[in-house]
Amino acid sequence: MIKRIFLVLGGIVLVVLIWYRDLVLYGIRQGKGQLNIVWNARPVADYLEDPLTPDSVKNKLIFIQEVRQYAIDSLGLNDTENYTSMYDQQGKPVLWVVTGSRPFGFIQKEWDFPVVGKVPYKGFFREELALKEAEKVEAEGFEYGIRTVGGWSTLGWFRDPILSNMLNRSTGDLANLIIHELSHATIFIKDSVTFNENLASFIGDRGARKFLTDTYGEHSQELSAYIRELKDEEIYYQHVLRGADSLSAFYGRLRAGGDTAQWKVEKNRIIRKVVDSLDTLSFSFPYQIRERLGEKLPNNTFFMSFMRYREKQRNLDSLYERKYNGNIKAMIRDLKQKHPFL
Repeated sequence: MIKRIFLVLGGIVLVVLIWYRDLVLYGIRQGKGQLNIVWNARPVADYLEDPLTPDSVKNKLIFIQEVRQYAIDSLGLNDTENYTSMYDQQGKPVLWVVTGSRPFGFIQKEWDFPVVGKVPYKGFFREELALKEAEKVEAEGFEYGIRTVGGWSTLGWFRDPILSNMLNRSTGDLANLIIHELSHATIFIKDSVTFNENLASFIGDRGARKFLTDTYGEHSQELSAYIRELKDEEIYYQHVLRGADSLSAFYGRLRAGGDTAQWKVEKNRIIRKVVDSLDTLSFSFPYQIRERLGEKLPNNTFFMSFMRYREKQRNLDSLYERKYNGNIKAMIRDLKQKHPFL
């Protein structure tokens, strides 16, 4: 009887593995890639004690530990082992993310995963696998986008290390990134990537500003530079989001059976206008946007990435001021209780 039960259970497991073989294989590859980074990361203490570590690197590592502790003690983010080690990526990308969107509407391609639910992107630790996934996305009738990322959160499944390329960021931007990623390990809503990313961006912006104010002072050079960086980013984000609004209005006027060739001409005209008018923007710091965009005209996935991270900022800011009276710690505490981490 017991043998029969085990045979039945084994058969069920085998069927599940066959049915979800692609997902299982993806999980194995992702786990292997992440573990490779975790295993090859060295504790921050080792870098600080190593006489061969440049002082500039040591200073940035000490800074990250200060930001991390501040995020825990003064902002109320979860205390984890994240960012207590560093992986030397030797200046090379380590993660490629694939996204997809319908060509004539902001309808995103979604992948369904256990626990976290539906997500509008899929990451790969090998570029060739990302390219293969992009081909699949395109074959399904979506436009695709591939980008590398400077940091990510594994939502507590692994101990997220500092990536060595993070040290190239400015003081304020680095503080923002660390707080942003720690937010993901504190507040999480399943199937709500846009909310999660917008909230993490909001907490990163406000949290970094508070950290710099409390650490260096209201009139410090560090805070002043960061505020100007935020203003520059806001100018850029709003410009792209206005372009997204124009595209959205255009897509809303389309009707089934129309001339898709003509639709594409008009779509490209709108996108070209967004790109060409970048030269009219005025920034405090040199901002090489055209180099970042490359020669290829961006598609819907480009605009959707900004929507995913930034389109709800004004709503969050209104909530922040109205309900929490500008107290970011109170906001985090409340949302943490309502939407606890996995």
